[in-house]
Amino acid sequence: MAGGAAGSLLRYLISVWIAARWGDTFPWGTLAVNVAGSFGIGLFAGLTTDDGILLAPPLLRVFVMVGIFGGFTTFSSFSIQTLSLVQDGEWLAAGGNILFSVALCLAAVWLGHTTSLSLNNLSLR
Repeated sequence: MAGGAAGSLLRYLISVWIAARWGDTFPWGTLAVNVAGSFGIGLFAGLTTDDGILLAPPLLRVFVMVGIFGGFTTFSSFSIQTLSLVQDGEWLAAGGNILFSVALCLAAVWLGHTTSLSLNNLSLR
């Protein structure tokens, strides 16, 4: 619960900061948070596996991955914002949000996981 609260607060702060700089007509904050969260969870998961360079007990992995990253990533926000774009007739923006969110988040989680594998190989165990 504490991890989820921390992740949610961080999500809110980043989304507000991005909206203040780039506007809120397109959900840039949600997209940025989802991409960053996908990278982060991929990196953490890879680094803390049995073959990873960071030893993390199962409870810590749950706290970080389910709590912090679960509260931080905003797929529910993505869904409602995309629906709102569709309801406003902004089909191109809605399609772009779907395409960019899925493609960039998949790429980010792959990059995070691949980075963790490289870091694990650098380990001096």
